[in-house]
Amino acid sequence: MDTVDCIVAGAGVIGLAVARELASRGMETIIVEAADAIGTETSSRNSEVIHAGIYYPEGSLKAKLCVAGRDRLYAYAAERSIPHKRCGKLIVATLPEQQATLAGIIAKAKANGVDDLVMLSASETMAMEPSLTCHAAVHSPSTGIIDSHALMLALLGEAEDGGAFLSLNTEIVSGRIDGGLFVLQTQDTSTGASFEIAARHFVNAAGLGANKLAASLEGLDPIFVPSLRYARGSYFSVTGKPAFSRLIYPVPEPGGLGVHLTLDLNGGMRFGPDVEWIDDKDYTVDPRRADHFYGEIRRYWPGLADGGLSPTYSGIRPKLSGPGDPAADFVIQGPETHGVSGLINLFGIESPGLTSSLAIAELVVQKIGPTYI
Repeated sequence: MDTVDCIVAGAGVIGLAVARELASRGMETIIVEAADAIGTETSSRNSEVIHAGIYYPEGSLKAKLCVAGRDRLYAYAAERSIPHKRCGKLIVATLPEQQATLAGIIAKAKANGVDDLVMLSASETMAMEPSLTCHAAVHSPSTGIIDSHALMLALLGEAEDGGAFLSLNTEIVSGRIDGGLFVLQTQDTSTGASFEIAARHFVNAAGLGANKLAASLEGLDPIFVPSLRYARGSYFSVTGKPAFSRLIYPVPEPGGLGVHLTLDLNGGMRFGPDVEWIDDKDYTVDPRRADHFYGEIRRYWPGLADGGLSPTYSGIRPKLSGPGDPAADFVIQGPETHGVSGLINLFGIESPGLTSSLAIAELVVQKIGPTYI
C-alpha cells in the first residue's frame, strides 16, 4: 500500500489551493477527485465574484478569510495573467426604508476592515449607471470578477510543479485512522477498480461531499460532522449589449444576497442566484423561476424586457444552516477541535469560498502543524 505525506479530497478551487500550498512546502501530495475533471461543482457553478468582505459578522472566518483572500487573489491573478477585473459593485436600496440597511452594511464592512465603501445618493448612483433605478446605493470599488477555471488551472499547475499528483475519477468510499495513518479505500468511477492508499495527513475539501466523507472516516467522532443542507441557486442571462458596467446587488435576503446582476469578463449579464432548498443534488434550472426573477430585477432595472431572461445554469451551496436560521460560518476543523492528528475537515465552504481560497489554504497548512510552515 502506497503512503504519501498528504491526501487532499476534492479538486475544486479550495482543494487545489490547499494542494498548491502543501506542495510548495515539500509535502508529497495527492489530490483525489471523484469527477472526471477539476472544479465541476461549486467552484464552477457560481458568480465568479471576488468579494470585498462586506456582509459577514465581525470576527467570523468568512470575514477574516474573505478580506485576506481578496487581496491575495487580486495579486495572484495579476502576477499570473489570470483574467479578472476590478469592476466594482453597487448595493442598491430599491425602497426608501432600505437606506438604513445600507448604513448598516457600511458599518459592518468597516468592522471587517473594508473601509472603501461609499454611500451614494440616487442621482449619484444613476449617473454611474444610467439604466439603474434606486433610492440610494453603496459603492464597493474592491469587488471584482475572475475566470474561475483559469484560476483553478493555475493552482493545479503550480501544485503539480511542486510534485503534487491529481487522480481524477477516484472516489473515496471509506477510510480509517490506523497507526497514525489515514488509510483510504477508493474506487475508480470509470472502471470500478478498488485500491487503498495511505497518508500521514488528510485534508477533506470535498465541498458538497465533505460531510458524507467525514462521516465515513472510522476513528472520527460523528459529533464533529455537522448536518448539511443544499441550497440551489439558479442563474438567468440576458443577451445583447450590457446595460451595466458594474455588478448590481439588492440589499441581502435570508439565505443569500438576493437576485443580483453579475458580469462575465466579456460584459455578458447574468442574474442570480435565487435560493431554493432541495434534498438531493440536482442542477436542473426550472424556466418558471424566471417569473420571480423579473419582479426582483425590475426593482432596480425597470428596463428589463418581457421574455429577456434565459435559463443558464445553477449551483448548489453547501449550507450548514437551514431556512430561517442565522447564516453559518465556515467550519475548518483541525486536531485542536476533533483530536485527530493530521486531519483537516472543511465544511460549509460556500461564498465567499472562491475569494477566500488562498487564505483558506494558508490556514489549513497552519492547522496541519509547524513542521511544514
